[in-house]
Amino acid sequence: MATTKTKCWLTFEGGHQNEPCLWKMTVKYPDVMFDIRQASVQKDIGIMAVLFEGEEDNVESALDYLKELGVKVDPVEGGSLVAG
Repeated sequence: MATTKTKCWLTFEGGHQNEPCLWKMTVKYPDVMFDIRQASVQKDIGIMAVLFEGEEDNVESALDYLKELGVKVDPVEGGSLVAG
């Protein structure tokens, strides 16, 4: 299968910023690597720029799982903000 690198903004709101969502994702999808490129966590919101890498189907499934956990997942447009 083809491997892919996908850059996403993850937004954690409504208490999800206090949950180990990325850890839960890695337990369920251990073959998907992630690299946090930028992050800001406040009392009511957390925002992260994350680079995901792995087999394309696994990365897509992992991102869908984060959405199921209540994390907003948006693609990074361009690439100047998050290198890699």
